[in-house]
Amino acid sequence: MNIQWYPGHMTKAKRAMMEDMKLIDVVVELLDARIPLSSKNPDIDDIARNKSRVILLNKYDLADKEVTMQWKEWFEEKGYFVALVNSKNGNGVKSVNDIIMKACKEKIERDRKRGIINRPVRAMIVGIPNVGKSTFINSFAKKACTKTGNKPGVTRGKQWIRLNKNVELLDTPGILWPKFEDQEVGIRLALIGSIKEEILNITELTIKLVNFLKEKYPNTLVNRYEISDTDDSVEQIKNVAIKRSCKLKGDIPDLDKAAKIIMDDFRSGRLGNITLEYPDSID
Repeated sequence: MNIQWYPGHMTKAKRAMMEDMKLIDVVVELLDARIPLSSKNPDIDDIARNKSRVILLNKYDLADKEVTMQWKEWFEEKGYFVALVNSKNGNGVKSVNDIIMKACKEKIERDRKRGIINRPVRAMIVGIPNVGKSTFINSFAKKACTKTGNKPGVTRGKQWIRLNKNVELLDTPGILWPKFEDQEVGIRLALIGSIKEEILNITELTIKLVNFLKEKYPNTLVNRYEISDTDDSVEQIKNVAIKRSCKLKGDIPDLDKAAKIIMDDFRSGRLGNITLEYPDSID
């Protein structure tokens, strides 16, 4: 599979982000806890150079808890302020305000010495498509400030949101980067739903997922669908099709429909807590 997706509006959004950066005190980057490194846009490091940095490992409830803590330590060792959040139910969101203030402590102190008191910290929230930025902001602000949707590309423009007397947040559209040098990164992004579905072959993608699960989380599909185990991933999907009565004409197992069931179950957490990459695998 060769996955690339960089629509024109992302180029425009990146330019706007670079322009707005001079107004910003801290950059808050949402990552998907299931693929923390693959969901981290390398362009952000260039754009946000010399700014305080906060990383929020979102959707941690869907990820392998032990591996998530390893990732938290990994990012903290690199100088980031890190928090775990679940934007949907609000877990961990309350702590973000304190982390933002902690990340900007030196800046606030400098302002105080210059006689600038009580100016809100200006934070820019960034992340890839479908990482949950809008849901996080609505949860953080305790009101519906932004449009949300379980697909990439819902947020298209920027908007300032006054969260409280301490923090103003600039929301930005989700952006990727022009080319995935490692196709495994593209595959991981596709698996969590950050690539436009229309350009993907879901069955091929599901085969990749099943291969991974058999290696790292054996018996996941066996337990979920109550099917027999097999070394062949296509056969495994076929077994799910039979179990779930996914049939084409002539009682032929519908692999595409079964693949979509498996993919939906993975993305929603019904297959369990799964992380697709690990800190100890990085060179």
